[in-house]
Amino acid sequence: MSLLGQEEADRLLGLEKVPANDDSYTFPFLGGKLATDLINHTEREEFILNYTQSKINLEKRNHQMRGQQVIILARLDLYGPPPRNPDGQEIGPCHMHLYREGYGDKWAFPVPSERFQNLKDAYQTFLDFMRYCNVVEFPDVERSLFS
Repeated sequence: MSLLGQEEADRLLGLEKVPANDDSYTFPFLGGKLATDLINHTEREEFILNYTQSKINLEKRNHQMRGQQVIILARLDLYGPPPRNPDGQEIGPCHMHLYREGYGDKWAFPVPSERFQNLKDAYQTFLDFMRYCNVVEFPDVERSLFS
């Protein structure tokens, strides 16, 4: 069952996004989480950007861009268990999910290396993910001493 048509999901991901408020954050370290609200001024759409880091395997990280509060438009999973696509194909531990009509975020594909050049650098990858999701003005996220 599709929540969105593919054209609408692609449109939402392609909209320019800016912070919804002036909040400041510290980039998480040692198993932390970050969630921030984003908006598109012209379409009056709201988005949520999430970032989590595993407490046990510090390389394991997850980035998500959600639209309409609950629909995952894009998700970047790093150094976790390799997923199996609906067609049975297994994808490596670093992979990207994009919304696909009829499947939500169930399909994964390799991380586009031209958009994400250093997956080991957590902060840089976070910035690259925001660019990938068309965030044109970044929220105030300070890099901590250890991130």
